[in-house]
Amino acid sequence: MNLSRRRLLQSTVLMAAAVDSLRYACAQAYPTQPVRLIVPLSAGSAADILARQIATKMGESWNQPVLVENRPGAGTTLGADVVAKARPDGHTLLVNSASFAASAAMYSKLPYDPLKDFAPISQIAIAPFVIVVAPSLGAKSIKALIALAQEKPGQLNFGSAGVGTSSHFAAEQLRLAAGLDVVHVPYKGPPEALRDVMTGRIQYFFSPLLPAMSFIRDGRLLALAVTTSQRSSALRDVPTVAEAGLSYEYLDWWGVFAPAATPRDVIDKIAKDIARVLELPELTAQLGGQGVEARPSAPDDFARFVRAKVEAARQTAARANIRAD
Repeated sequence: MNLSRRRLLQSTVLMAAAVDSLRYACAQAYPTQPVRLIVPLSAGSAADILARQIATKMGESWNQPVLVENRPGAGTTLGADVVAKARPDGHTLLVNSASFAASAAMYSKLPYDPLKDFAPISQIAIAPFVIVVAPSLGAKSIKALIALAQEKPGQLNFGSAGVGTSSHFAAEQLRLAAGLDVVHVPYKGPPEALRDVMTGRIQYFFSPLLPAMSFIRDGRLLALAVTTSQRSSALRDVPTVAEAGLSYEYLDWWGVFAPAATPRDVIDKIAKDIARVLELPELTAQLGGQGVEARPSAPDDFARFVRAKVEAARQTAARANIRAD
């Protein structure tokens, strides 16, 4: 090897080492400013509650403020778009639910590509939806609610946290499974839908557990069924939809995303810190009491999970002709 080629090779090796060292230093220094957690659902939603729970612990760990910012609307796509177009340095993150996959399936035109414009960081947790009604409705079981809807086609209204959200998708799947003729009423988030169930404006709502639990416990709402294949540890007396004889299951999930070009070392650091926070005994106990199971994951595992959920949602939407636009 001649001298010039040897020097070129040495320079290349030194440059690569310098880049690796810089990436490592950036990851170790992160975050260097307050971190924004964009929640594309309203305050009081499950995603909002979870984001605020982890934000407190993450802020303590990072010695930087972690600020939760609600950007609800358009089936979570407004808030997601903010993150897709944010500076990819890890200081603007998205905390979304299963609505991420539902929106990807239900909107034919999005201002972002759900699989290309985000870097999945980690799953946070999983939980069932719970189907709630007002006690005054008179339906004491999911079978009774289905029978009531069949007796009164087109007269029962169900709420969602917005067109294209996971609560909308979960309800549409039950509509298809039971062959119901019911009317969809979209809201900005679960708190508004829960309020209107209690006042009788709508008849039922597929709610995340977190915002519904207090109303179920004080008797203002009646829990008819949960949407997972197993009963919830937080609502052991509430049956699953499948127990009513329907082939049905829908899992709610939440995770953290960054803009696509965020450095991998920063992504890995955030994922590890999320996992560590979710293993804290006080947070694990808090989530368990809310019927939520902590489920941190490595970035690559979460990316595969998201792709599978988006594809499954698209197949379901195509078969059922479910569109939001």
